[in-house]
Amino acid sequence: MAITDIKAYSHLTEADIETLGAELDAIRRTVEQSLGERDARYIRRTIRGQRILEAAGRATLFAGRNKWAWVAGTAMLSVAKIIENMELGHNISHGQWDWMNDPEIHSTSWEWDMTGTSGQWKRAHNYSHHTYTNIVGMDDDVGFGILRMTRDEQWKPINLAQPLANLILAALFEWGIALHDLKLEKLQTGVPRTDLLSEPNRQFFRKAGRQVAKDFVVYPLLSGPGWKQTLKANATANLIRNLWAYAVIFCGHFPDGAEKFTEEQFAAETRAEWYLRQMLGSANFQAGPAMAFMSGNLCYQIEHHLFPDIPSNRYPEIARQVRQLCDKYDLPYTTGSLGKQYLLAFRTIHKLALPDRFLRRTADDAPETSSERKFSLLARSLEVGGEQSVVDPLTGRRQGLRSALVEAKAALREKARQEKAALREAKLALQEKARAEKQVLQRRALRERATVRVRLRQRRKRLT
Repeated sequence: MAITDIKAYSHLTEADIETLGAELDAIRRTVEQSLGERDARYIRRTIRGQRILEAAGRATLFAGRNKWAWVAGTAMLSVAKIIENMELGHNISHGQWDWMNDPEIHSTSWEWDMTGTSGQWKRAHNYSHHTYTNIVGMDDDVGFGILRMTRDEQWKPINLAQPLANLILAALFEWGIALHDLKLEKLQTGVPRTDLLSEPNRQFFRKAGRQVAKDFVVYPLLSGPGWKQTLKANATANLIRNLWAYAVIFCGHFPDGAEKFTEEQFAAETRAEWYLRQMLGSANFQAGPAMAFMSGNLCYQIEHHLFPDIPSNRYPEIARQVRQLCDKYDLPYTTGSLGKQYLLAFRTIHKLALPDRFLRRTADDAPETSSERKFSLLARSLEVGGEQSVVDPLTGRRQGLRSALVEAKAALREKARQEKAALREAKLALQEKARAEKQVLQRRALRERATVRVRLRQRRKRLT
């Protein structure tokens, strides 16, 4: 099941968690105080570069009529759409650049190149997701309402279709996000779902209509005889942008190690525990400068969840400090290659499409859904005043969640080894029993054949 007590799960005392929160607050203050012209130049160069790249892609598509011009134009347009979505639209709408007081680069005025409205996304994502991150029943981004990503959600027959639903979501990710945000907007404002003329619906249809018209009517018409090629290029660029955004989001939220939590944990949560929940509920993936830029620096998903309104170009330096804190408090820093993180999420999508009775692991020790109850497998923690001792009395070294997870994994491997050995012994015993029974049957058959031969000889003698 999901985590109900983050102190017990993290193997930290209340004092430790508060100290960790204070250290993260200090990181925030230091970064905020150092924001300045260097950061402003970064975002302005990014906006200028993205617009030049998009214009070059459009010009190449308009001017060229051969295959290579189409490929080049579509590639530039795809990259431009990714940058606008990930590094600009997402991060500006988070308020990361509001400190500049530039009306063009402000969360209240920026409208991104996506089907859904920025306003609806901000209310659904900035508030709901980043406040209730990975709390089952409160964060609708856990599976986006169509995928079962934790065993805490009851299995339904419709979940059998989630491998197919996952493919559709990936290809139409901007539409999935837009409809998800529209649904939350209606729930938060109390608008009936049957009211087609509600204000949220009107906002959505206006924005979606503009996007569809821009990509599939206006630009193709401007291309004249080459309208089919432009139409195909726009559709391809949107598909590539959708697939990339989907992969980045899933790698940051659903691989093993991105934990889920219960409403019970949230009920009395402190600011420091909120920080800790963000650290334990997120995952990074390894990326160089180019891939980090193309992901909107969401390869640093842990840092983004800790500081969603800090400019994304600062995440690499923040990541070094967060890793140091993880080492200090013996906490896991969940990261891996892009391929590995996505394959873990992909496995969970397909595995949890099945009813729980077909799954081998239990809800408390499943790799995709951890719980403090998994540590009942270990008797390693001392109790001091109702809190777990997290410092080795002999070495003075802190022993927290990271060490506990290693030990739990070793304990599970040992348990699996013992079960495998027991099964092997049982198999050998059955084989030995089968051999013994076979020998008995063979001896019985030999005796019966011998008896038959004796009776035949006796009958021949009587006949002669």
